[in-house]
Amino acid sequence: MNLTSTYSKWLVLIIIAGFVVSCDEDLTKTNINPNGVSPESANASLLLPNLMRNFAREYTHLGEGHIAGVVQHMQEDAWNEEYNEYDWEPRDWDNYYNMLRNNQFVYEKSVEEEQEALQAISLTMKSLIFGHITDLWGDAPYSEALKVSDDDPVLTPAFDSQEDIYLGVIEDLKEAASLFDSGATLGNTDADLFFGGDMEKWHKFAHSLILRYSMRISEKLPDAARDNIQEVYQSGIYLESVSDDVSIPYNDADPWITAATGTDASNFRRRRPANTLLDKLMEYNDPRLEVWFAPVHVRWVEDTSLEVAVEPTIRRNGEPTDIVSMTEEEYYAEVSTGNEFTRHFNPELSETEYDTREYVGLPTALVEPTAHNGNPTPGQQVQNQHVSQLGEIFRQRSHELVQSRVMTAAEVHFILTEAAFKDWISADAENLYNDAIREALSVWGVGDSYNDYISTEGVSYEGTLEQIMEQKWIGAFTIATEAWFDWRRTGYPELEAGPAALRPVLPLRFTYGNNELDTNSSNANEAIERLEETEYSVVGKNSSWSMSWLFQGTEHPSW
Repeated sequence: MNLTSTYSKWLVLIIIAGFVVSCDEDLTKTNINPNGVSPESANASLLLPNLMRNFAREYTHLGEGHIAGVVQHMQEDAWNEEYNEYDWEPRDWDNYYNMLRNNQFVYEKSVEEEQEALQAISLTMKSLIFGHITDLWGDAPYSEALKVSDDDPVLTPAFDSQEDIYLGVIEDLKEAASLFDSGATLGNTDADLFFGGDMEKWHKFAHSLILRYSMRISEKLPDAARDNIQEVYQSGIYLESVSDDVSIPYNDADPWITAATGTDASNFRRRRPANTLLDKLMEYNDPRLEVWFAPVHVRWVEDTSLEVAVEPTIRRNGEPTDIVSMTEEEYYAEVSTGNEFTRHFNPELSETEYDTREYVGLPTALVEPTAHNGNPTPGQQVQNQHVSQLGEIFRQRSHELVQSRVMTAAEVHFILTEAAFKDWISADAENLYNDAIREALSVWGVGDSYNDYISTEGVSYEGTLEQIMEQKWIGAFTIATEAWFDWRRTGYPELEAGPAALRPVLPLRFTYGNNELDTNSSNANEAIERLEETEYSVVGKNSSWSMSWLFQGTEHPSW
């Protein structure tokens, strides 16, 4: 954790303060900032909006970004080394620890002022952020990480074990839940971007996070995981429906493309459905398909009457034109008025197989993804008109369905389904599974398709962990980090790396960043030594293919 710059700033402030105190009284008064707010009089709740928004945006950025490539929800057809191929650089975590430092101020003020609701919220946010850090990296600064305002501040905090962090996170969540149960209220409800001061929903959120992290450690500490899940389930206090989901919508002030996808407009057209997900959506006639992805602009049509293998131009509404391709803007303008475009090929003469479906995705980690499915303009020039991209809702500046989601009721019901499947709770696994499916559809505004979807072969409950995890994986679209964490733990769905991937298997973790390795090297190196190197580890133990405590000695990942 890079604290050097933080402490340098504090040192400068201390020196300045000493100089000011040494001056006469009048000079001291002239150096007081009349617009400043001292920590003693600051309203801690005013830090909550940025804290919640920043975490939600970071979480979504991963879930729609590189991790969506890992779990094969999406692929990119250019500039794709990190997205498709897992060619990751070391990652620093300063942004998360900055959130934690602000949150620590909220916590300390809430204790000092006996604001139990604010204290419980800060404990929940602390648990959420630390849980996410250890999910991504493994061992990390925890017990000493926030000791920056003590009389004897810790400049180079030790790395706690991943096991201790998870257990600490769960204990803090239990404490938060007991505070939420006290009936305390939040004074400034506008500061609460998640629930608007609704403490009942915060209580549900804290309990639901206990479910998340207990299931996370279920392979290593099954008894503790089972007991925690039983306790929460028996309480009946957890996220139940879409109205309980933990999320922050985007608004007109958010640039639509950056807000929704974490990229700019030129990159947006490069983001495509992965065939791994798309094939399942089409197999199950999933109503979310049309929400998440757009049809291809130009659909391939088999035509044995052609005297050539491939028609060089496209057809508008079946009529030949002299157009080879158009820009993205031109296609949108034409399609919005009802025009349909096709390109014909003769399968008897063509040596290339073309995907003729209305929706077409990218196979995983192709060597040359821009040329897929007969793109007439491969490379960085014009978008591939024969492969789908993200749906219309992601093009808008704000859409009610496009949100930074942190946790959903669907995820909670899937966790409980798995617990019932393991006989950890006295509940009907099929009923919980059906509830999970219903909520997963409702998140995306297609809940009225539930009856048709749940009766589809392959979707109807079969009582296997593989099916439960597959549906949970589908439902984790845009929050792909959870799908990645589930795959690491269960091996489902069975995902394979593509031909251009840096290693022939999926990665397991982020590598410690250079800031930490440079400024806290002794503690970082001790944590690295606790990792388990695998045959796929790159450049030693600090590799995305090395195993942290969570996987050591387990059956997964099943490489």
